[in-house]
Amino acid sequence: MELPVDADRLRADIEGNAAFGRLDLEDPDSHGRTNRAGSEANREARDRLVARLEDAGMDVTVDAIGNVAGEWVPDSADPDAAPVACGSHLDSVPEGGIFDGPLGVYAALESVRAMRDAGVEPQRPVVVVSFTEEEGATYGNGLLGSSVATGVTDLEEALGYENDDGETLGEALASIGYRGEGTETLDPAGWDAFYELHIEQDTTLEEAGVDAGIVTTITGISHCEATILGEANHAGATAMDERTDALAAASEFVLDVEAAANEIVAESSETAVGTVGSLSVSPNATNVVPGRVEAGVDVRDVEAESMDAIAEAARESLARLERERGVETDFERPFDVAPEPMSDRLREAAHGAADAAGRSAIDLHSGAAHDAMRVARVTDASLLFAPSRDGISHNPREWTDWAECAAATEVLAGAIAQTAGADE
Repeated sequence: MELPVDADRLRADIEGNAAFGRLDLEDPDSHGRTNRAGSEANREARDRLVARLEDAGMDVTVDAIGNVAGEWVPDSADPDAAPVACGSHLDSVPEGGIFDGPLGVYAALESVRAMRDAGVEPQRPVVVVSFTEEEGATYGNGLLGSSVATGVTDLEEALGYENDDGETLGEALASIGYRGEGTETLDPAGWDAFYELHIEQDTTLEEAGVDAGIVTTITGISHCEATILGEANHAGATAMDERTDALAAASEFVLDVEAAANEIVAESSETAVGTVGSLSVSPNATNVVPGRVEAGVDVRDVEAESMDAIAEAARESLARLERERGVETDFERPFDVAPEPMSDRLREAAHGAADAAGRSAIDLHSGAAHDAMRVARVTDASLLFAPSRDGISHNPREWTDWAECAAATEVLAGAIAQTAGADE
């Protein structure tokens, strides 16, 4: 089914949302925003979304973790049928871009409006969703609203997460008027399907010159924490052969993680990545031999075995450093999300929608986590991508051309309509 979308209306929605938390930047190619969960900018973005959902004739609810949902139940639909849901998030990382998240929310809304404009008659209700705190920039590790809704994270635990100022998420949501009443949350297990459109945040689609990506698998993610203890000592008075330098040992650890990931890529899985992305050095003084280093490690792949292998190589590196450098080490893996395949049924619907709309689409994997991977735990889910210029994201220079936004939204709208059993 071909469902033309109103590209100007979609652009106006995304640009309108971009005003909340807008960054004042001199670079004409920058269109940044900071929209943290529970902030005043976040309230304004939510208020605008609620108004737009209501303008489209949708019934709006806010659940106990602040997830916003608008439901369209046309006369053609069985109101008791499992709905088709679609959406993403409105929050951002600090100094992020304007498309990451909002494109998926407003493309979902535009899909509903396109169906109404075309007179299609879905047999199922359609729900547009904006999940709370997807980025994890302020509370928790990310995917928070979808994690609570799907039972991965306890509601009270999530509401008790604190920001850097000691304010809990529950307090922040209440202060902006988006702490839903009671303890009820969205129930994705009751949805027939869930679609999420997102910018790719990589260059595969741009390089291939295609309109949309249809994700096969969302990468798994492990966050590991390594601690290396040496002995702090005077940088001038301590001979080189008398040192137990924690940072020198950590430098080898960083290279060992990189080497392990490269080995996996060469031998078994080209999508594997391993990164030591943070180091905390103590006492962190130029004239002191470092005595302690804490390292944050990020491991990702669409194959769980590859992630385990890189994590185990990190453990082995620390064991070697204990033997060879005399340091003490500790290694933990506190955050571990398994790779999540997307629904074959919904992927086929998306390919069919692309063909019907005359849009090109290819299969690819996602190297970033998205709410769709949480929803996929309890019902069929699909993640679609729009191209990203130069692959830049989490950056004010993040950009997807407006025509590309509309093209990918046409694929989304067609897939939703087909899945909802719509008839013209």
